Amino acid sequence: MLRSDCKPARSSLSTSLTLAAMSLGYGVVQLDVTIVNTALNSIGSSLGGGVAELQWVVSAYTIAFAAFILTAGALGDRIGAKRVFMTGFAIFTAASLACALSTNAVTLIAARSVQGLGAAILVPNSLALLSHAYPDDKQRGRAVGIWAAGASLALTAGPLVGGGLIALVGWRSIFLVNLPIGLAGLWLSWRYASETTRSPQREIDLPGQVTAIAALGCLAGAIIEGGALGFGNPLVIAGFAASAVMAILFVLQERRAPQPMLPLSLFGHRMFALTSLVGLLVNVAFYGLIFVFSLYFQRVNQWSPFATGLAFVPMMGAVLPVNLLAPRLAERIGAPATIAAGAALAALGCLALLGIAQGTSYWAICLQLVVIGGGLGLLVPPLTSTLLGSVEKSRSGIAAGVLNATRQTGSVLGVALFGSLAGQADALLPGAHESLVISAALLLAASAVIWWGASQASSR
Repeated sequence: MLRSDCKPARSSLSTSLTLAAMSLGYGVVQLDVTIVNTALNSIGSSLGGGVAELQWVVSAYTIAFAAFILTAGALGDRIGAKRVFMTGFAIFTAASLACALSTNAVTLIAARSVQGLGAAILVPNSLALLSHAYPDDKQRGRAVGIWAAGASLALTAGPLVGGGLIALVGWRSIFLVNLPIGLAGLWLSWRYASETTRSPQREIDLPGQVTAIAALGCLAGAIIEGGALGFGNPLVIAGFAASAVMAILFVLQERRAPQPMLPLSLFGHRMFALTSLVGLLVNVAFYGLIFVFSLYFQRVNQWSPFATGLAFVPMMGAVLPVNLLAPRLAERIGAPATIAAGAALAALGCLALLGIAQGTSYWAICLQLVVIGGGLGLLVPPLTSTLLGSVEKSRSGIAAGVLNATRQTGSVLGVALFGSLAGQADALLPGAHESLVISAALLLAASAVIWWGASQASSR
């Protein structure tokens, strides 16, 4: 009797601790999306280099994240999500240590690339392991909610934690904090997560993977270096040309591959294509602005990293509670209308910030930052559910991977573009104003696109 009574408790404990491990994996990925921004000025002062090098510190992570996430999910299907997830956690943790030990910008950028590879492995395989641990739809939905909420908290805490660690210990500590998280996640995964069923027939699209990395890397590099060298520079022009060629080769490869990394047929679904586009545009605006405002707070207003971290807390803090309200609003007015409203709200926040200047009081811009964060929080849940609902359930995994890859690509392009605008000497404030105008335009375009798409679909 004792044994049979203990089995359900043991199973429940194992399942809960699997959820904890998966949440740590996704949480540490999101933490590193924002925590580094508060350290940019300190990293630049310590290792040398200009804005272009700092752009690479941020973009190297997101390029690898965006480029590898689809292949990482396929690899988990092929050889087992637990094995791949633990490998990703080990890579992420080791790369974090390498980041902390970097002695120059080049080694830090290289380590950040490896860290991004680890992040790309963690996200899709954590979801696969959660799905395996929670076969019941209702329980799985709650588990995914906890998993996502933990990531939102990490995203929110990133600037504050980063600023505090830099003030107390120095910028290297923002990477060292990942070590205990990684070790805990690895142990919990090894001890409690159960392996998924392997699918040896699942192929890995290596040509597609190579061309995707080359296309995105060349495009980001051309934009970043264009800000430093000038967009008429032959190397910059060559970078744009190489990106275009690689993008064409990628599309051709995906059209003929038997198991493509990115099934182009998904974009035949109107709402899938439109929500993917909205995800791209929103992330260009949001994460590009975070990069520029990190430099504005520290280099123009001369704030400390800790003060900069505090400045971002209301903006990031608005995301989670509005995330929770968004599904209810979507039930009342429809998901497309909620997405459009969120994007329009964030655009208004951007336009309201156009008056910023050197020495502008934080209280004069705090509300606008909260509005931008609230707009993002309002649109992401219905955006995700609309995209997943636009395809067959059997393709929901690859659809979620495409959304993640698209949004991370937007983050890469936002940091590259806005950093190039603000990267020239004495151009940070004008560049910030231009970035705000572009962000508002992109967000309004996203709002119009999803509204038009919904109206076209309803008229059929």
